[in-house]
Amino acid sequence: MNIDRFVLAFAGFLILVSLGLGLLVHPYWHALTAFVGLNMFQAAFTRFCPLAIILKKLGVKPGSAFA
Repeated sequence: MNIDRFVLAFAGFLILVSLGLGLLVHPYWHALTAFVGLNMFQAAFTRFCPLAIILKKLGVKPGSAFA
């Protein structure tokens, strides 16, 4: 799995978890959904993604988006 796929999978997982927690625990969990969405939006234009930087330092194979 390369960095691009891992970032997308992790973002999708966080969105689903925060939506579930927002429905079952407290609506403030939806703020995490908004944060992940905004981070994905800005990464599309700036190519800056903190998770991609961490994964690159851990030696995960780079993809084309965050190379």
